[in-house]
Amino acid sequence: MAALVLLLAVLGIPGIQAQYNLSDEGGLGREFDGIGAVSGGGATSRLLVNYPEPYRSQILDYLFKPNFGASLHIFKVEIGGDAQTTDGTEPSHMHYPDDQNYFRGYEWWLMKEAKKRNPNITLIGLPWAYPGWIGNGKNWPYDNPDVTAYYVVSWIIGAKQYHDLDIDYIGIWNERAFDTKYIKVLRHTLDRLGLENVGIIAADGQWEIAKYMVVDPYLNEAVQVIGAHYPGTYTVKSAIDTGKKLWASEDYSTYNDEVGGGCWARILNQNYVNGNMTSTISWNLIASYYEQLPFGLEGLMTAKEPWSGNYIVSPPIWVTAHTTQFTQPGWYYLRTVGHLGKGGSYVALTDRQGNLTLIIETMAHNNSICIRPPLPPFKVSAQNATFYLEGSFHNLKTLQVWYSKLQVNATKPVLFKQLSPLKVSNGAFTLELGINEVYTVTTLLTGQKGTYPQPPNSQPFPLKYKDDFNVRNPPFSEAPYFADQSGVFEYFTNTSDPGDHVFTFRQVLTQRPITWVTDADQSISVIGDFMWSNVTVTCDIYIETPETGGVFVAARVDQGGSPTRLAKGIFFWVFADGTYKVTGDLCGHIVLHKGLSGVRARRWHTLTLKVDGFYASGLLNGNLLWKDVITIGPMHGWAAIGTSSFEFAQFDNFMIEAQ
Repeated sequence: MAALVLLLAVLGIPGIQAQYNLSDEGGLGREFDGIGAVSGGGATSRLLVNYPEPYRSQILDYLFKPNFGASLHIFKVEIGGDAQTTDGTEPSHMHYPDDQNYFRGYEWWLMKEAKKRNPNITLIGLPWAYPGWIGNGKNWPYDNPDVTAYYVVSWIIGAKQYHDLDIDYIGIWNERAFDTKYIKVLRHTLDRLGLENVGIIAADGQWEIAKYMVVDPYLNEAVQVIGAHYPGTYTVKSAIDTGKKLWASEDYSTYNDEVGGGCWARILNQNYVNGNMTSTISWNLIASYYEQLPFGLEGLMTAKEPWSGNYIVSPPIWVTAHTTQFTQPGWYYLRTVGHLGKGGSYVALTDRQGNLTLIIETMAHNNSICIRPPLPPFKVSAQNATFYLEGSFHNLKTLQVWYSKLQVNATKPVLFKQLSPLKVSNGAFTLELGINEVYTVTTLLTGQKGTYPQPPNSQPFPLKYKDDFNVRNPPFSEAPYFADQSGVFEYFTNTSDPGDHVFTFRQVLTQRPITWVTDADQSISVIGDFMWSNVTVTCDIYIETPETGGVFVAARVDQGGSPTRLAKGIFFWVFADGTYKVTGDLCGHIVLHKGLSGVRARRWHTLTLKVDGFYASGLLNGNLLWKDVITIGPMHGWAAIGTSSFEFAQFDNFMIEAQ
């Protein structure tokens, strides 16, 4: 009868409302593994660490604190590989074979903050890139699988030894080729070292690995989760045939406005309804990087102004809460889930102890478009839906209701509002469902819309900024606001210099990493306001490589992230052979001026670049070296420092003055 009523409702016959059964009779569906987000891939949380308190802790609460905001179940981080991985580079724990440092970067800190708020959160590590020594000169990590496995397992062991963090899952190589031999070696290495509880997720691309797993029992045994990226809510038969957990191990990647919230609401439900995926993980956790980098504002919330303290709690935070605050990993989906008669979807989960949570979404096509893959047309219209509670749920009398309405151009959307409790009559209840709505109907009483006082107003980057890097015990390896786009820049204690340059900022890579994209051949770290045009950039520099070394300061840098090697701007270079040049691009092909400077390696010099309108000039040690060079290319962009190759070099007393 229910099927007939649903058919009539779909056909639009007046007076008919669709009926749906929620039952645990006859068994349950798949086990739910949780909702999560990714920090990294790359450097997407870069600016978060520089937020002052109390704002930084407030942001972390909105992300991780149970029954407060997004209340994430899963936290996935990039295992830094020293290479550009979308919005910047993240440092490796092993720049070189004989180097191990488990305090670089900010992912360790972020995992600890997540764990502090939710001790049960699932932790995942995944490499996007690898340091160059692993490839032994090749851009390939699999020629020596034992070496690669040693490198990855060292990260897992370091997480426990230095930070008391238990890593639950590990990945292979984000969205790049997998190697079945390496996966088996990694599994063997984990098991041999007593890390049997660390699961392997493979292969963080599409579903291709499944067809190898169904014919290779050793590979199938090595992998615990098949993780696919941006699956469009659908899986493939071979993945189901493996009998493994299926995850959307990276998804969403959409602007965090109301359309982004609609995208997120739709896929959180339909990844299971259509594709049997029991976890969905957002890229990315938080848009905490310069907005003009690729995929700006594509986190669950936004925190891109540590200098002002401003942050924005975006719609996806509250869409996430509709699921995460009323379920936990280890709950089970009911078998009675699916699509609504007039568009939208519903899922229901239980803890097998009498609790029930139903999540409904009615997102319209144009209000739920994700950045990828393309979304086929569909229609959603208002509808009444009656749900019948059967099995162990039949005697429920009252249910809690949480509601959101996401509507583009709405003056004031409704986000995660608690409605009056719903009375169950004769084992059933009816909801009037509009378009672009999310409902959570649950037995749980623990939901909360957490709130803090309004953060400070948005402010642009300060017009005058300086950093002398004089930090004896820095809390993080990177100086505030610098965003590495190629190479790795770290605080450095220069014990050989008893003078004014004991504490400096150093570029530390000497070998090209195994890259995820086509990295620049030069190192570069950007800082400041992308809209700056007329600026003066001053920095003390120290070239460490005789004859061939070189460094630069720059202004109006117009590119970062994956296309960094295409960056244009005004670059003032000096070289250890005593020459200098001014170029309109990072690659150094557009030479605007060149000459002799007398600069040598292993001596401190001060570079000053002044850009005003269509003209630029440069000073060396306070003396004019070149002037009135006509600028070409972008009229605004970031300031930057960098090196001419992957080489050691130091920077100190950095200062920007913008008009």
